[in-house]
Amino acid sequence: MTALTTSRHRVSAATAEMRASAASVVDASVWSMDAAETAATLTELTHLAAQVAELTARVAAHADDLHVGAEVGASSAASWLAHTTNTTRPAAAGTVKLGHSLEAHPLTRDALAHGDVLVDQARVIVHAVDQLPDHVDTELAEQAEAHLLAEAAHHDAKALRVLGKHLVEVIAPDEADAREAAILEAEEKAAAKACHLAMYDDGHGKTHGRFTIPTAEGAVLRKMLLAFAAPKHQAATTAERHPTADAMGRAFAELILHIPAEHLPKTGSLPATMLVLIDEDSLLGRVEKAGVLDTGEKFNPALARRLACEAEIIPIVLGGASMPLDVGRARRLHTKHQRYALLARDHGCRAQGCDRTHGLHAHHTTRWPDGGHTTVDDAITLCHWHHQRAHDTTYETTYLPNGDVTFHRRQ
Repeated sequence: MTALTTSRHRVSAATAEMRASAASVVDASVWSMDAAETAATLTELTHLAAQVAELTARVAAHADDLHVGAEVGASSAASWLAHTTNTTRPAAAGTVKLGHSLEAHPLTRDALAHGDVLVDQARVIVHAVDQLPDHVDTELAEQAEAHLLAEAAHHDAKALRVLGKHLVEVIAPDEADAREAAILEAEEKAAAKACHLAMYDDGHGKTHGRFTIPTAEGAVLRKMLLAFAAPKHQAATTAERHPTADAMGRAFAELILHIPAEHLPKTGSLPATMLVLIDEDSLLGRVEKAGVLDTGEKFNPALARRLACEAEIIPIVLGGASMPLDVGRARRLHTKHQRYALLARDHGCRAQGCDRTHGLHAHHTTRWPDGGHTTVDDAITLCHWHHQRAHDTTYETTYLPNGDVTFHRRQ
């Protein structure tokens, strides 16, 4: 054994041994492990990863104290670590920060070093304790830290973050309500400042966007979208009851079209209502001509006819030379009570074979442009899908004597 090996620090030596142990199983097959041994090994590896992470953070903090990397011009030990190991700079800085944070929280450091908590749990615990009011003394802070460490045996980092917000209830219950109110107020102010929406049209029929809104408004929006995206038929499977991102996107689009015009703010003395311009021949199904919004966007004739029928968007019917013949009203054609009557009578979508019972539309059996009346007798309920078919001229609609309706693609 060389003098250099003999003089190595035990942390350095142990690290080398761990690397050697890991290298010894690089080519080892795992197929022969049974389920019990596989589960036990995976659990042990998870705890080992936590222990290695703590040791890495501890050494990284020491490297920061020694200004490792200064000799090669690195601005910090984190920058040097990122460059040397091809770690991202945020990740390297996070490792150094965790090492320094654990120095002030020996209970959490010890738990992480023994693999009793995971890295993300340790970060949450340290942050929660650091956020306690300044007047909380050291003993109470340690009690709070010990409380979260005990809860870490039963909760993941996400749940611990929620518990961390209520630490004051554990160590100072008399201050809990005021503290929680202050935290919520600060979060809400920050969320209000962070509100953001960006959207753009790609020129190929799709609009894309990203947004940030406060939690309360986000919860309201999510509940509204889930109402639109929820399965509309009674025989929905468990999987169907958890809407996909695609379903939520379609729900968002439907929500926009259902915003009542009377609830929109006014611009230039008129409500901020969209106008849809549709040719008279296209409205009556004699020709297939695209509809146009007053902002210039075009869309297919079937959608134009459906919007003219549902009319939260104002339809403007154009005759020869694109002159306006009739301007519709921005209101739903059937009243709320008429819709209730239709739901009570029809018990679901009247399209033959459809069992959808929610989110139904009122549809004129005699089309509105053909002189149909806004009455219960002259209407049926259709689901969103079949209402689209009713206004799609590529389909023929047949009303049966029992009140049902069938659709067949035209030849």
